[in-house]
Amino acid sequence: MRSRAAILDAAVRLLNTRPEAGLQAVAAAAGVTRQTVYAHFPSREHLLTAALDRVTEEAIAAMDAADLDTGPAADALLRLLDAADRTAGRYPVLLQKSHALPADPKADHERHEPVTDRLREVIRRGQEAGEFDGRLSPDWLAVVVIRLAHAASDEAAAGRMPEEEAAGALRVSLLRVLGADESAAARGAGGA
Repeated sequence: MRSRAAILDAAVRLLNTRPEAGLQAVAAAAGVTRQTVYAHFPSREHLLTAALDRVTEEAIAAMDAADLDTGPAADALLRLLDAADRTAGRYPVLLQKSHALPADPKADHERHEPVTDRLREVIRRGQEAGEFDGRLSPDWLAVVVIRLAHAASDEAAAGRMPEEEAAGALRVSLLRVLGADESAAARGAGGA
């Protein structure tokens, strides 16, 4: 098990700086043989997928540390987004490389499900407290949040918007979609 963890740690570090690095380079960085890498990951694609799962686990831990059960739901949502953004900011190259992976809808759904669960709970809490509009389901709104976050990230990555502007637009857009009051939207615009 330690070999697998060492390989994943090395893969996350190496693929974030050298996205085209091969399994031999990952093995060297992990201090194991290439055969050991293959014993855990039958292909580079499997290793890249596992590295993305590792980054997702890190993002989820950061979200959980953001104390999503306290304070206004709008503030909790913004803390969740900040936690996700900080994690993504540490792995920009690796996450960009993930877009080149063949899309497996089931695996993608499973990877996003823990994030979706946390979003859904914050949204549900906001609806129950009257902070967010309750006419749309938390399931739908969680999907919208994820899609808008990806859109903001794509705009910044493509250079069509500065990162700070994309983050601010995302915050205001999300709070408006959720039907948060204007003071929450104003706080969201200032927090970018």
